[in-house]
Amino acid sequence: TAPLLDRVSQLQVVEIDRDLIARLRQRFPAERLLIHEGDALEFDFATLKGEGRLKIVGNLPYNISSPLLFHLVPYAPLVCDMHFMLQKEVVDRMVAAPGSKDFGRLSVMLQYRFHMERLFIVPPGSFNPPPKVDSAIVRMIPIDFATVGADATVSNDEVFAKLVASAFSQRRKMLRNTLREFFSEDEIA
Repeated sequence: TAPLLDRVSQLQVVEIDRDLIARLRQRFPAERLLIHEGDALEFDFATLKGEGRLKIVGNLPYNISSPLLFHLVPYAPLVCDMHFMLQKEVVDRMVAAPGSKDFGRLSVMLQYRFHMERLFIVPPGSFNPPPKVDSAIVRMIPIDFATVGADATVSNDEVFAKLVASAFSQRRKMLRNTLREFFSEDEIA
């Protein structure tokens, strides 16, 4: 928080931990650090929208990282970029290429909306106490669908999300079996 505040005139944070909120309020003036007290999984990030597009930065709690990333997807049109530190294995899934063992629902849902890039790995020794896993920093830049073209967009985001979830729900099953709800065998063929 402090290094970010060194570079911006005002920073807005979403925080649920009351002890951390109290420490932040003691350390930083309210006009420089605006604290939104609550759960990031329920927070309406559109309320942060000012004149420019949002830059969202965070060290995401590993236990809620995927649900939080899915929560942020609809806000992509309001965002300039997002940078997060996450468990390396999660970042590997986020940036995975089609056909790789890490490619799955998270890869498809995020790569449909964002250009994804793993920037670097953060080793356990960077933390005190050190965790038992590596972390990584990922950059997410929203895709500008106006420049991509209409044929690159889905017509219904909700159906698309459901289709992708079904497609990756049972990796060892035949894809035609997991997609029966959406397509007949002839349509799949």
